[in-house]
Amino acid sequence: MSNLALPFAFDPTGRTATTDLASHIRDMVLQILLTSPGERVNRPTFGTGTATLVFAPNSDALAAAQQQLIQASLQQWLSDLIRVQSVTVTPEDSTLLITVVYTIIQTQQQQTEQFVYGGASQ
Repeated sequence: MSNLALPFAFDPTGRTATTDLASHIRDMVLQILLTSPGERVNRPTFGTGTATLVFAPNSDALAAAQQQLIQASLQQWLSDLIRVQSVTVTPEDSTLLITVVYTIIQTQQQQTEQFVYGGASQ
């Protein structure tokens, strides 16, 4: 099975670029984080709106709410591919550090991915 590379691209031969399963799943997690609910017409509940938080005041309450939203979205949209072990959202100055630990169901490989939003990273 081919896994499309995200963002969409062409490989050196001019064909649609593909990637391995672990990278494809990481890309899908990132898509969920970057997409705001309502942004996709046919999937109005898809996404977490994390990217829009760069304009929100940073706090522990915001981090806790976002942690629950991210975990629920990952379970809703990727439950056939991964088992979410944990989601941690830590406010640090003007950024949110998001750590997602999950197991890829097909390979039983555990992955830990970190994403940083806000501050100078955006």
